[in-house]
Amino acid sequence: MESADLHYGHGASDAQSEALWIVSKQLEQSPSETLEQLEFTISEELSQKALEIAKKRIESRQPLAYLLGEAWLMGVPFDCTPQSIIPRSFIAELIVHESFEPWLPADGQVLDLCTGNGSLAVLMALCYPDLQVTASDLSLPALALAARNLDRHHLSDRIELLHGDLWEPIAKQDLQFDLIICNPPYVNEQSMQGLPPEYRAEPREALAGGADGMDLIRQIIASASEYLHERGALVLEIGNEYDHFQKAFGHLSPIWMEVSAGDRQICLIEADDLRH
Repeated sequence: MESADLHYGHGASDAQSEALWIVSKQLEQSPSETLEQLEFTISEELSQKALEIAKKRIESRQPLAYLLGEAWLMGVPFDCTPQSIIPRSFIAELIVHESFEPWLPADGQVLDLCTGNGSLAVLMALCYPDLQVTASDLSLPALALAARNLDRHHLSDRIELLHGDLWEPIAKQDLQFDLIICNPPYVNEQSMQGLPPEYRAEPREALAGGADGMDLIRQIIASASEYLHERGALVLEIGNEYDHFQKAFGHLSPIWMEVSAGDRQICLIEADDLRH
């Protein structure tokens, strides 16, 4: 796999990490469990299956998560299909490190807008056991996958899934939240044209953000304050679109959140700022 022209970033950063992921799947372990073992034995049958998966990965250029039907985010497994992008949001780091104080009380209300596979909503519910969690998406296939992940983690009774276009299902129920998190489509048009096959395998509508990447983000920011409590906040992931974001929203005063990818990937905008 190291010699193949592959691109990574869907839960593994290099060929060795993907190889470990393939082996751990055959051993029915998490990648971290397999990594902790100094030695392990894999049968000839499982070894052959692992080699077949590696071969298919190289030949098809499909993301490994789709081939395995599973992805890991912050040590938590999620069902994964081509109907939704693969879990990898940096917002997950902020969730598990409980970085949303003072905006999110322990028993507060949170919305995962554009939830996709439901991974961020699941992490919210796991890390904050007293939260009320809502998750919404326009894609019915993505919501079906999210429902599977809620069921997998026994959270179907704690997370409400809503279907609709952006704010539509929220407005229908007249809901407000302490925190809204969102990993929206934000890739600009020029960058979309240069994506490697692994990324083009994901649903285009979950990635493409228009000419400057800000098409959907404009709609989100325009109305977010209507669905936030007085001291609430909106958390947006914008990837590598910092310059485009600043050009489009220079009137705002976002708080840039530090994650492993730096401090220009995720911003928090307070409700008061959104209302001005």
